Amino acid sequence: MLSKTARLLLAAGLTASAVALGPAATATTQTAPATGHTLPADTRFAVTPDNEAAQQALTDLHQGDLTGAAAMAKLATWPEAAWFTGGTPDQVRDQVRATVRTAAAERAVPVLVAYDIPLRDCSQYSAGGAASDAAYQQWISAFAQGVGASRAVVIVEPDALANLPSDCGATTDPTGTLTAGRIADIKYAVSTLESDAQTVVYLDAGNSQWHSVGDMAQRLIQAGVGQAQGFFLNVSNYQPTDQTDHYGTWIAKCLWFATDGPAWAAGHTDYCASQYYSSAAPNDGKPGDAVSPTDPSTWHWTDAWFDQNVGTPPAAQLTHFVVDTSRNGQGAWTPAPGEYSGDPQVWCNPPGRGIGAEPTAATGVALVDAYLYIKTIGESDGSCTRGTAGPGDPEYGGTVDPAAGAWWPAQALTLAQNAVPALTFNPRLFR
Repeated sequence: MLSKTARLLLAAGLTASAVALGPAATATTQTAPATGHTLPADTRFAVTPDNEAAQQALTDLHQGDLTGAAAMAKLATWPEAAWFTGGTPDQVRDQVRATVRTAAAERAVPVLVAYDIPLRDCSQYSAGGAASDAAYQQWISAFAQGVGASRAVVIVEPDALANLPSDCGATTDPTGTLTAGRIADIKYAVSTLESDAQTVVYLDAGNSQWHSVGDMAQRLIQAGVGQAQGFFLNVSNYQPTDQTDHYGTWIAKCLWFATDGPAWAAGHTDYCASQYYSSAAPNDGKPGDAVSPTDPSTWHWTDAWFDQNVGTPPAAQLTHFVVDTSRNGQGAWTPAPGEYSGDPQVWCNPPGRGIGAEPTAATGVALVDAYLYIKTIGESDGSCTRGTAGPGDPEYGGTVDPAAGAWWPAQALTLAQNAVPALTFNPRLFR
């Protein structure tokens, strides 16, 4: 990857001094990785060779767009997750094995996304997945074989728990059989992947504008989060990092409260306050302390509930999590006055967004193991008609957005140019 990046930098007319390249630019220092299901603060995450941003940089350069080429060259130097979205068990085994071997050669840790759960995305924009629970379990077993004894972070099935079959509509899973199968699939993935001490596994917990704390905690418990490293938040979403950290910390405390906390709380994640909390007693006619999910200035009421009922649990017993910061630098989108104000679908190609905090395992937040670029930056979320008859997206002049997962050069450039903090070249590739 370094040689590719170096060619891009030189081709874009940038000098070595501009990116602080020293005389030993090709040497990379790395402390010996720790073993076990942990992410040391100095973890170096893997950069995917010849990623889409690198290819776009070359395309922009050949077209004379030096501004775009430079932005994409910078993006290409940062680690992003590798997604595995289907194929046969043999195919996914070989693909994962190749990915982890490439990362090992760089003395880096790959972030791998398993995304093949049956009835994926409620058969909407990102529809697909294995044909049955049995097929999925064969696929995930092969995935684990591909990882083998290599060090890796595995993000297990984005949206799989926040968007259960029971959430897909009343007619999708009337008996609950599909939802039970989904939970069993995730538990199987955890037990299979976590059987190797070098694999660090995280389960889906949606984002801070979706399920309540207690609801999400209950789903995580059912899916076996106690046997995983933890959970992940904000994948393919735009919620600000500080709010996401806050929400994740509530979930971690709720998990402890309902499993290791006071006897009266055993099994009761539903007792936990959340981003939708109100202290008003039902039907008593008295105003309560209402918490708004979109107004963090009100979240102190939920903090107060946790302080009173949970206190300070032993740090070693609290579940950790990671946060996707690939697109949340500008926070979530809301329509401005005069813009389309129907279903804003803030998760679906919202305009004017930017890349967020750079990938790191040194987050400075006690329960946050890492900030990661999990969603591939520059890939579309889908057609995003935003509740209109379509097929055009009203926020992009009625043009038709690319299909979910398709590379969208204009979107990639917007995210890079609006990054907070400003996007730079990854200094870890040059020392």
